Amino acid sequence: MLCLQIFGIDHISFQPIFKDNNKMIKNALPIIAIPVLVFSFILGSCTSKTTSNDIATVGEIPETFTKLCASCHGNDLKGEISQSLLDGSWQFGSRKGDIMRSIKFGYPHHGMPAWGEILTNAEIDSLASFLMREEERLGISKPPIPDTLETQDYKIKVDVVAEGLDVPWAIDFINPDRALITERSGGLRIMENGKLLPDAVEGIPQVHVSGQGGLLDVAIDPNYESEPWIYLAFSHGLDTVLVEGKEAVPAMTSLVRGKLVGNTWSDQEVLFEAPHETYKTAPYHFGCRIVFDPEGYLYFSIGDRGTMEDAQDINVPNGKIHRIHKDGRVPKTNPFYTTPGAIKSIYSYGNRNAQGLAVHPETGQVWETEHGPMGGDELNLISPGHNYGWPEICYCINYNGDSITEFTHKEGMQQPIFYWRPSIATCGLDFYSGDVFPKWNNKLLVGALRMQEIQLLDIEKDRMMYRQTILKNAGRVRDVTTGPDGAIYVVLNEPGSVLRLSQLP
Repeated sequence: MLCLQIFGIDHISFQPIFKDNNKMIKNALPIIAIPVLVFSFILGSCTSKTTSNDIATVGEIPETFTKLCASCHGNDLKGEISQSLLDGSWQFGSRKGDIMRSIKFGYPHHGMPAWGEILTNAEIDSLASFLMREEERLGISKPPIPDTLETQDYKIKVDVVAEGLDVPWAIDFINPDRALITERSGGLRIMENGKLLPDAVEGIPQVHVSGQGGLLDVAIDPNYESEPWIYLAFSHGLDTVLVEGKEAVPAMTSLVRGKLVGNTWSDQEVLFEAPHETYKTAPYHFGCRIVFDPEGYLYFSIGDRGTMEDAQDINVPNGKIHRIHKDGRVPKTNPFYTTPGAIKSIYSYGNRNAQGLAVHPETGQVWETEHGPMGGDELNLISPGHNYGWPEICYCINYNGDSITEFTHKEGMQQPIFYWRPSIATCGLDFYSGDVFPKWNNKLLVGALRMQEIQLLDIEKDRMMYRQTILKNAGRVRDVTTGPDGAIYVVLNEPGSVLRLSQLP
């Protein structure tokens, strides 16, 4: 099994990468400086302390590994011409499903061949189970969160400012000393003076916690001093129903605002609740992010809720970006306000599952990242009434390897500014704006769940010119934002933590 590793460079992700018709072109300088390229399935620091006596006996190693993998990764799994499989770091995701997809479909652009035509699903499952079993048996764990990072522009200090959170989802700041953090399980937590307070806020709305659903985004009113509103997005559930003989809860993303009085949620107002007949029982693709533009409009996203064709139907709310006033009223200038039967708050459609929204600090334009399935994560510039194509066009395949569509272009459908293939599982988005990293002002911070990284994108007008990775393998990045102090705050899952990135002197 093969993937990219470059001898002598720890920070492979810091190589400049440019976009040319959506093809990745690596800067030639590092390649000239390093004459030897070796391909590896795993990206990591090779810090495993295992010995030959630690490895499973020959009889315990699957025959498929010996035949297909050992020539590159070694009979002892510690690497031959490719890197160790026992270092605790996984380039394309560490969950069993991620490993199985890597084996089955490969990553040809990274040198990893696809074995799905040779191995059965059972054999692939056996291989993935074997690798995970060896990690567990040998006590191998992911490397700890680093204290420092080195990027092309800065040396960075990393501080863990909150930990022990239950699937934290989002963070936003009331002021430089106080921030709110959501937990998907339904907790709204307060971080004060760099410390997480022990008690969750009382009285927040009941949320339907299932799969990807729960308490999602939190946003602070941009005029908080005079208008002390806090906005929450969450999955709202109805009464239990029977679906094919099994109990299920119809749910849809909802939006409320309220005020914080001491440690209690109060004065709640419902800003958006979809028609109940549009609710879905699927436990995934809720979105949701909340942002405000300079004119005071509020934007929020709802995923397609697992019904992909709904993204093309403006009579239902899912698979869309919505725009409302901060008090929930719908602007009469919305593109479908006068369209009979349409959901009036819809601002754009054909969006699969947007979990990144950001407003450019100079232009006021709304930018979005959305998840693709296998490949096809997208960066889009959102314009009113535009159709972003899902599922009619995409740069992806389905999770099982089947084709979703043969088209990447159709008339009347927008092309992404940039797309990721393989998928990095984009989540969290912000334009950096601060004094701590002045070279990064107006550059786009993109979080990634699956690849466990933050990418920094240089955007010029409507083009992605350049990108670098500034954090890798600290955890699944759920949110990333610029704090009032100019530091970058990163919400991680696995572990449930919040990091603060600042510049080293």
